[in-house]
Amino acid sequence: MASSSNRPVSSLPLVHERMDWNLLRTFMFVVQERGIGRAASALHLSQPAVSQALKRLEDAVGGTLLHRRNGEFRLTGLGEEVNAIARDMYGTMARIETAALRDQDTAEVAGTLRLLVMSRVQSSAYDDFLAHFHRRYPKIEFQVDVQQSAAILDALTKRVPALGICLCRKPVESLYRRLFLRHRYAVVCGRHHPLFSKRRVVIEDLMDQNFVCFASDQIGDTLSPLTIFRDQRGFTGRIVGTSPHIEELRRLVVAGVGLSFLPEHLIRQDVLNGELRRLPPEESVAEIDVFLTWHKQRKLTPPEQAFLTAFEHFLNRTPLESRAN
Repeated sequence: MASSSNRPVSSLPLVHERMDWNLLRTFMFVVQERGIGRAASALHLSQPAVSQALKRLEDAVGGTLLHRRNGEFRLTGLGEEVNAIARDMYGTMARIETAALRDQDTAEVAGTLRLLVMSRVQSSAYDDFLAHFHRRYPKIEFQVDVQQSAAILDALTKRVPALGICLCRKPVESLYRRLFLRHRYAVVCGRHHPLFSKRRVVIEDLMDQNFVCFASDQIGDTLSPLTIFRDQRGFTGRIVGTSPHIEELRRLVVAGVGLSFLPEHLIRQDVLNGELRRLPPEESVAEIDVFLTWHKQRKLTPPEQAFLTAFEHFLNRTPLESRAN
């Protein structure tokens, strides 16, 4: 006899009128974030609330959805099917929400929207969001300034009239923040580096290599998880180059000056083109989040409020893994 975790979804003891969409949405975030703690943070809920929602959903469907003990995180067959259904429903809810928003009077919202943005934010989903936003608010003009994350946070805490898209590793008391993207970092070398042509590279080969790093890659700064990884692994090489700009770090890496930690989504094409080589370990060395941020006390302008409302809808209808290229 098949276990309850492998039963077809069509035979689950569900009464459609009683199914709580919020339970499915919470489960979808647990799967997306691969853990209850991260899901709670993304949903702005407590961990007990997320755990309770997961249990209620498992009770409702009559089976176990995932295994999560001793570091294991694995969906059951039933969990895979329920997650697929939840994602389909998520898209349906987003279409309903979009249809409702079309009926709102947006033609009169006008003015300048200033965005402070970190460099190299690559997201086709965000590009599409901006296209939809412009069609809905054609009288809003954009002023986009590219700055370092630390400068963006400093400006926003001083109530500069702007919204920011930046790294924000720790919460800032005076700022709101909404998780936008999750950048995963890998160790790379360039085509002029000796390790590039070595047939087999193991992590021990990296221990005495020199590195080029972001200027903010210091303990306590926005990219400090990379410093922590390097120190925990016992790397003994020197820091031989720094820059706040990822384009210049990439240039130094390609030139063979040193190894570096670079975002996975930004190095894919360079790896395919033979400019960079990804090195061990195979898994990401750090996950660093990008947030939309703004001041809690500063009164928002109509264009800012329109952008925030639309951006919240964008985040709610677009799973995290679908936002980055």
